[in-house]
Amino acid sequence: MDRVYNFSPGPSALPLPVLEKVKAALPVYGETGMSVMEMSHRSPMYQAIIDDAEARIRALMHIPDTYSVLFLHGGATMQFASVPLNLGVKGEADYIDSGNFAHGAAGEAAKYLKVNVVASSREDNYVYIPEWEGKLNPEADYLHITTNNTIYGTHYTKLPEGKAPLVADMSSNILGEAYDITKFGVVYAGAQKNIGPAGLCLLIVRKDLLGHAAATCPKVLNWTTQTDNGSMLNTPNTFAIYVAGLCMEWLQGQGGVEGIEKVNREKAALLYDYLDNSALFNATAQKEFRSIMNVTFVTGDKDKDAAFVKFAASRGLVNLKGHRSVGGMRASIYNAMPMEGVKALVETLKAFETENK
Repeated sequence: MDRVYNFSPGPSALPLPVLEKVKAALPVYGETGMSVMEMSHRSPMYQAIIDDAEARIRALMHIPDTYSVLFLHGGATMQFASVPLNLGVKGEADYIDSGNFAHGAAGEAAKYLKVNVVASSREDNYVYIPEWEGKLNPEADYLHITTNNTIYGTHYTKLPEGKAPLVADMSSNILGEAYDITKFGVVYAGAQKNIGPAGLCLLIVRKDLLGHAAATCPKVLNWTTQTDNGSMLNTPNTFAIYVAGLCMEWLQGQGGVEGIEKVNREKAALLYDYLDNSALFNATAQKEFRSIMNVTFVTGDKDKDAAFVKFAASRGLVNLKGHRSVGGMRASIYNAMPMEGVKALVETLKAFETENK
């Protein structure tokens, strides 16, 4: 069977050259005589793999030595609790509620400290990033944001600036657009969109923020303990880290984050341009805040939405159904989605519109 164009929001498509490398090395990795899945995480051969992955992510994101890079369990959701447990020294934090995951992060943090939701677009179905100017607490332990909202198709076009350390859940646009890492105290991201396979979380933390975990913080959630143990307090997700390293290598071959961002913006512009000129389909996010990773759109008719998803699947374009909480359609066009896939989607939109005038 031929490969389809997979627009899944996560787990999402991986670069085909990476999958081919994994396939070739699956029974025997290099000269080790075994699969990566069979290696001890304490062995020198695996240490070389995780060191390579860290070096590549540092190079791609220009991460200085003043930050720790960790490969953790639990995806981004586990960090909803880890953040307040590691940073909640004074017991109060600011959160900007810009989407489902941002809302969930605030709710989880409220179990451990006082959460101030300083801005929210929840009442408007999260179609924009809410305004935070003049609302931030300079004495807060941290300010938490979600840089890209997978479900609603919005992202931050500028970053909040304040005295409190900026903490970002960057799960759905990490490595897809460039950021100055020194603007952040903490960045974390589930791997399953732009980093690699599901089941892994990348966490980047400024070292001066380490050492302040609550006494009740479990050791597996304690960033200082994890840093001291090189992400190997217990057995890490060894295979996912290996594949993530290959994805980093592939991304470096695409010109790094800066190179792939240019392509991502071209893909998004092509799709949004069609939607903005369509008589049938409409993009749902406000123009100023549109994501370049997740493009959400509707026809205004639930039956037609469902018919389009089925029509697209018949042409080899799958996982275009919108999140169950919002309906409609969503095209997740992460790094591994080639321009050809977006062009095929636009042609499919045109064909469906012609048939449904």
